[in-house]
Parts: sequence; C-alpha cells; structure tokens
Amino acid sequence: MQDFFKYLNKNIDINDEAKFLISSIIKIREFKKGEILITQGQSKVTDTYFVLSGCLRSYVICENGKEHTVQFAIKDWWISDYIAYYGKGEAILTVECLTDCIVLQSDKLSIEKVFEKFPEIETFHRKNLENSFVRLNKRIVNQLQLNARDRYINFTADFPKMESVAKNYHIASYLGITQQSLSRIRTQK
Repeated sequence: MQDFFKYLNKNIDINDEAKFLISSIIKIREFKKGEILITQGQSKVTDTYFVLSGCLRSYVICENGKEHTVQFAIKDWWISDYIAYYGKGEAILTVECLTDCIVLQSDKLSIEKVFEKFPEIETFHRKNLENSFVRLNKRIVNQLQLNARDRYINFTADFPKMESVAKNYHIASYLGITQQSLSRIRTQK
C-alpha cells in the first residue's frame, strides 16, 4: 500500500483519514503469470486493478478466434474492462497476467465512497481517466495514420521492457500487424 500512497502523494496530498479509508476498501492481490482477472463474457465487471508490479494485458477474441490486444498495464497503471465496468454490461475483454503480478483491487461502489468523502481524489482519478483517454485516442490515430514500423517505434518508446515480457503475437496484435511483419520490422531497426 505504501507504493500506492507514494503514487497518490506525487499528485495530491492525502491525509491519514483518506489513507485509512482507502486501505479499508482495497485488497492487495498476488497473481501468477497466466492467471485471468476478468473473462470475456462474464456477466458483470465490478473491479478495477492498480498495478504495483508485473505486467497485464487486456484483449478481445473475435468470432474467428483471433486475439486482439487492447491494452498493456505496467507499474502505476490501472486496468479493467472499462466498457463493462462503466457500462454495466457483460465483459467484452479478458484481462490476464503476463508475469507474476501484485495489484491493488477495488470495486466501483467502494471507490465511489472514497470519492464522496474526498473529492480531491475523485478529481485526481478523473485526470487519470483523461490521460488514459488521450493515450487511447493517440493509439487510434497512430493505427490509422502511421505505418507499422513507426507504430512499433512508438510502442518500444512507450513500453521499453515489453518485448522481454510479452509474446510476439501479443505485441503484433497490439500493433495491428502479423508476427511476420513484426519480425521484419525488428530486423530493419
């Protein structure tokens, strides 16, 4: 929890009362490589995860069985199926651990209680969501405008250690290219 409070304190001042409330609603969870936190098609998604260590990814499986990686989450990032989390529908994404992970897990109702009592935390959370929204939109624009090599260069800048963690098909699917194209791009780099 101390790492999480350091993360919060970099951005906002939180008092002991806020720390106590947050500590009472958040669970520290350890997951092994390959464990699934959310499964595509599960009836509802109520939890979100803050990464203390390790790497996770979210992905969708299309009707033809092809996987598409939507997000990677590393230290100090949040991950969930936010379409289901905020939309209250069934899970569209699967969230899995690519490495052994330690995460903080909390449910939406508990987080809302923290926001009610400490509006500055809600403001901070909204700013995080705004940053995530910007990253997602940049990724969409890059997918539409950049060639595969430039998307790969951006990816390695954003996730410098990801190639040692993620499988080639995870990275290729995130970039919207084939594994063969990924190999070709790497040899040209």
